[in-house]
Amino acid sequence: MLTTFLDYARATVHAKCEGLSDVDARRAPLPGSPLMTISGLVSHLRWVEYSWFQVRLLGEEDRGPWTDEDPDREMRIGAERPLADLLSEYEAQCVRYRELVAARDLDEPAQWSFRDGTTTPTLGWILFHLIEETARHNGHIDILREMADGATGM
Repeated sequence: MLTTFLDYARATVHAKCEGLSDVDARRAPLPGSPLMTISGLVSHLRWVEYSWFQVRLLGEEDRGPWTDEDPDREMRIGAERPLADLLSEYEAQCVRYRELVAARDLDEPAQWSFRDGTTTPTLGWILFHLIEETARHNGHIDILREMADGATGM
């Protein structure tokens, strides 16, 4: 059920971006939110999954685009890339993570703990969190898409 809902939320990202121009995908129409672009959100979702699966679950070294000086860099680099490329990379990564998740138990603990140092999320918790995060950002994408070209109901 968790993987089905996550796949639904991921597919919704693609549906909400269908037919959108790069110019509109890079537009940041909300006052005071220069990073809130559709391209930036797609890039963010790609890198959030990377962080949770590869860095936190598997314990790999963090090679994400963010830095201490620019913690939101994944949002910024989205505005520099074609939306089709971002969506393609996101989908390719999702395929990889579907396989990773299918080979594991939902109770598998991550190789990372929360700040309290005593609580470690499980794979099931990570999937639940990614559903929430992806669905929340789909709402942002929906608003930005309507502001860009009036498209609704996707």
